[in-house]
Amino acid sequence: MNILVALAFLAIIASLGSALFFMMRGSGNDRERGRHMARALALRVGLSIALFLCLLLAWKLGYLQPKGLPLTPG
Repeated sequence: MNILVALAFLAIIASLGSALFFMMRGSGNDRERGRHMARALALRVGLSIALFLCLLLAWKLGYLQPKGLPLTPG
């Protein structure tokens, strides 16, 4: 499960990086560049929502157990 979460985070970061690349690229048509950037950002949002839903489902099915912070006496 940890590997899947890490891969999802890497995909989200890669999508954000590609949006930055399309935003910073100086040459080309502005409309086309904006379309690519919007598609990359939409993919990032979709991946984030999918990751959240998968984590919620894994918690409900018992694959993930909440640990919380340890209580300190005091």
